[in-house]
Amino acid sequence: MIGSDPDAPEATDEQLAQAKPFADAFPDLMASIKRARGRPKMDAPKVAVTLRVDPDVLERFQSKGKDWRSDMTQALRKAVGLK
Repeated sequence: MIGSDPDAPEATDEQLAQAKPFADAFPDLMASIKRARGRPKMDAPKVAVTLRVDPDVLERFQSKGKDWRSDMTQALRKAVGLK
């Protein structure tokens, strides 16, 4: 089928020998479309821990709404003299 498509002729051996990777052939274009995967790197990423707390303490923080983890972080910071 490729031979019957006049807009996409089959590459010759000479053309294949001269072929370059896209990034080498078009470095500026590659730089403009390249993107990092995932979230951007943070200067001070948070650390996941397991912490056992009394149920009443957890309920009190959770009753403050969806940002209860931030509230707990602020309370811990204050307790250790960081803020």
